[in-house]
Amino acid sequence: MKILITGYKGFIAQNLGRYLASQGHDVEGFDWLPNTLPAVDYYDQIIHLGAISETTCTDVEAVLEQNLEFSSRLLGLCETYGVNLMYASSASVYGPLEDCSEDAPCFPKSPYAWSKYLFDRLVKSTQDQGFNCKVQGFRFFNVFGDFEDHKKSQASIFHQFKWQAKKEGKIKPFIGSENYYRDFIYVGDICQIMEKFLTIDESGIWNIGSGHAESIGNIATWMADKLNVPLEEVEMPAALVGQYQNYTKSNNTKLLNTIGDYKFTTPYEWMSR
Repeated sequence: MKILITGYKGFIAQNLGRYLASQGHDVEGFDWLPNTLPAVDYYDQIIHLGAISETTCTDVEAVLEQNLEFSSRLLGLCETYGVNLMYASSASVYGPLEDCSEDAPCFPKSPYAWSKYLFDRLVKSTQDQGFNCKVQGFRFFNVFGDFEDHKKSQASIFHQFKWQAKKEGKIKPFIGSENYYRDFIYVGDICQIMEKFLTIDESGIWNIGSGHAESIGNIATWMADKLNVPLEEVEMPAALVGQYQNYTKSNNTKLLNTIGDYKFTTPYEWMSR
């Protein structure tokens, strides 16, 4: 299959591109440029992963231009030429909600989350009218894995804690991290699941998470013991206060009904390799 991945320099895209190529697919990349769209009719499948992904970005115009307006025009092109589209949504659309099922109400708390929610909303309204192509959206939870170094402050806590241990000789979780829970999903699992969806003839939006919530405090303690460094709790940055979720856990009912049983990689399994 000839596949185009947007945002191909990003964390998930790098992993996905390598994986799909290893499975025999012909993969090319596209990076965002103002007023530029890819020639979608040249491909069998578009996988749209490009976005401003910083949840703390306050440039609303830029976020809407790249995350919503570009995505909407790309959807229109795929619809026109009948080219199937996969795209990255985000579990951040749920906000503080703990019932993270696809039909639950959404409470986005940042420009990034709003941009993802609004595009999901557009996809759902268009789907009701009937697509000329297959459109599959994925609400990713907290993704971790290889090729994260370039993400810096947006990297998973595993990479941030490892960087802190190496550079500062200690791990610095936020105060009260034992009360913050996250659904951590390994990027390798995302790659395998998305490849499965290439052969699933269904449009819609699916959660992609592990279905398990792990305490950030537990992970910090485990990593500190493993790396033999102390813990030092620090204040949460002001930019995160008010949008930092206390608890996330993917409701995987729809996902597993679609792809069948799947064994997810735990953070501890990955970090022990």
